[in-house]
Amino acid sequence: MQHGGDLSIAIERFGGAPEDWLDLSTGINPYPYPLPEDLTASSWTRLPDRSSLDRLLTAARKAYRVPDPVGLVAAPGTQALISLLPSLLPAGETALVAPTYGSHKEVWLRDGLPLSEGASIYTLPATVKNVLVVNPNNPDGRLTEAASLLEVARTLGSRGGYLVIDEAFADVMPGASVLPHLHDEPVLVLRSFGKFFGLAGLRLGFLAAPAEICTRAAARLESWAVSGPALEIGHAALSDLAWQEAMQRQLSDKMADLTLVLAENGLGVFGGTPLYALAAARNAADLHDALARRQIWTRIFDYAPTWIRIGLPGSPESLARLSGALAEAMKEI
Repeated sequence: MQHGGDLSIAIERFGGAPEDWLDLSTGINPYPYPLPEDLTASSWTRLPDRSSLDRLLTAARKAYRVPDPVGLVAAPGTQALISLLPSLLPAGETALVAPTYGSHKEVWLRDGLPLSEGASIYTLPATVKNVLVVNPNNPDGRLTEAASLLEVARTLGSRGGYLVIDEAFADVMPGASVLPHLHDEPVLVLRSFGKFFGLAGLRLGFLAAPAEICTRAAARLESWAVSGPALEIGHAALSDLAWQEAMQRQLSDKMADLTLVLAENGLGVFGGTPLYALAAARNAADLHDALARRQIWTRIFDYAPTWIRIGLPGSPESLARLSGALAEAMKEI
């Protein structure tokens, strides 16, 4: 699967150097959490210790509002956890609410496991045992309320199965997470650190799930799965609740600015999150290429030829550059 953010593909096709490009192909916060100035040298030179991991998990539990009975495990990114899901869930028919983030489907197909797809949690076959849903969904931002998700989870639990909820973008939509509402439901929740905090290269993510599943996940990740710097930086960022609240407001304001620029250039935004806009274009591929010739990189989707996803530019200058490029590109196509 081709992810956003790989400028080598853009450069190979359209030329230029990395610094020439405005990369709007990802859903990563362009206003990253400031790296702690007091990061200890030992975080680089010593193996990660248990106490540092415990501090990180305590901060994550508070930030994500994970109830005490629910287990929590840290991993080097949620991608590593997605790869583990087939080994963590019981055997049986599994369904994915789609279209969505492609890695979920890719992992099941890679392992040779059957995976059905449905457009909604409400239209899945009665024979399904496990269900995978991204909430808010990527790329359209569709949000399913917690009460509905918990109802589905209880139904799956009666069949001996589980509901997996990928909440990669829940940080930017307060109230979206199911985590504060969990008790003993058969639910696994994935939380991404790098997207909201703008530190995707740190590789940090979390799984909240029944304790037994978290124990098995931790065993599969094995020792020292999370690096020392990730433990320290993750703890600092997750403990900084004031920064998180301020950033949620900032991202909403910046998305309003982006939405206006897109509308002024004839693109109607019909989905997304505060980290990216999903817009409609008559021929998204032509617009994508026209912007790329101006060294602006966006995302398009094979399954939806009129969809184009555009991330936050990150500065007034970059927003103005996008606006000018859009005006030229729309005339060109």
